[in-house]
Amino acid sequence: MTQLEPDRPDLTDPELDEPGPTGAEPARSEPGPVGSEPSPVGDEPERTEPTPSAPCGDWDPLAEKRTPQDPPLDVLLSGTVFFDIVFTGLDRLPNPGEELWSKGMGSSPGGIANLATAAARLGLRTGLVAGFGDDAYADWMWHTMADEEGIDLSASRRFDDFHSPLTVSIAAHGDRAMVTHGHDLPEPLSALIAKAPKARAAVVDLAGETSWWAGLAQGGSKVFADIGFDETGRWDRSDLAPLVHCHAFTPNAVEAMAYTRTDSPDRAVRALAELVPLAVVTDGEAGSYAIDGSTGEEAFCPAVPVTAMDTTGAGDVFAAALVLGTLAEWPLVERLKFASLCSALAVQQFGGSLAAPGWGDITDWWRSLSAAADGGDLRAAFTRDGYCFLDDVVPTHQVLGRRRAQGTFALGSDAGQH
Repeated sequence: MTQLEPDRPDLTDPELDEPGPTGAEPARSEPGPVGSEPSPVGDEPERTEPTPSAPCGDWDPLAEKRTPQDPPLDVLLSGTVFFDIVFTGLDRLPNPGEELWSKGMGSSPGGIANLATAAARLGLRTGLVAGFGDDAYADWMWHTMADEEGIDLSASRRFDDFHSPLTVSIAAHGDRAMVTHGHDLPEPLSALIAKAPKARAAVVDLAGETSWWAGLAQGGSKVFADIGFDETGRWDRSDLAPLVHCHAFTPNAVEAMAYTRTDSPDRAVRALAELVPLAVVTDGEAGSYAIDGSTGEEAFCPAVPVTAMDTTGAGDVFAAALVLGTLAEWPLVERLKFASLCSALAVQQFGGSLAAPGWGDITDWWRSLSAAADGGDLRAAFTRDGYCFLDDVVPTHQVLGRRRAQGTFALGSDAGQH
């Protein structure tokens, strides 16, 4: 994504050029409460003791929608968790046989962990079905996801004599090169999925196992499906057959146009709306298109303009925000705007899953934008007019800061400094 004006900071991060403590803190070994207003750059944020009327903790945006009859989870996910190592601060990618020293490095859980962390940080009660190894990487990822992010891993399993899949990513000049190593799980996840807690929604991949989708849908879960690039080039429409069990389908523009044989995202989303109640097509910097047949709404939302540092997991953050907006029964255009904003906040951090925004980040953005608009910034005022719904959504009390990517298991990451 690109900035509106190169000589001005992005609206999504008023202090991007001089990072300082805000309502969502940078990497901490022990996340703690944070203030709702940014503190001066370089200063330690002021701490205030929570009061009973303003408890300090996570924010539940679905609190008013919950009933005693709800299932224990809001969203259920399944897939492979990778240990991701990201090298940053390189002027170029290395040539064959060459060793380069990077200025920054970050580590975080990857793969399906990107989506799980994004959902949990937005306040969704998130369950993950995945296989973990018995190595130190798996120990750290399990602790990070279960104990720090609050993700339900009760249906996940640790396998003896099995190591975690690992991806090394090198970022330079807006591009990436990656190397991955891993093995198939000793057992398929389908048996574990059957024992998972019930959920109001599930996010699935058409390229993965689909046999369990029908049971989810019959049990009342809204199934949100995605799909990846077809490297065969066939783009066979029969690949979309499992969508019969789905509430939503969220491909990108290239995928959507290829499967529907159309020449624009607008035409593609209309064709996909014939297959699922909620069709959403994302088109990067060009924005997103959506049709919700269950409500009769149609919407387009431009992308929030930012300078992206690392786009890893941006689509997962968009999907998590869309699920939240759907369960909260927000108007379609607000769902798209919220998803676009969350993605924009995520790409300004390094580290995939741990770059996902929490409610502190969202609240800081909204209050900083509002302050700029009140101060006479016309561009900020224009942007604020489109996000006024956040006044009724963001928390009014302190919330917990969120961990960012770490350089190693014990040390904070310096990836974002380069």
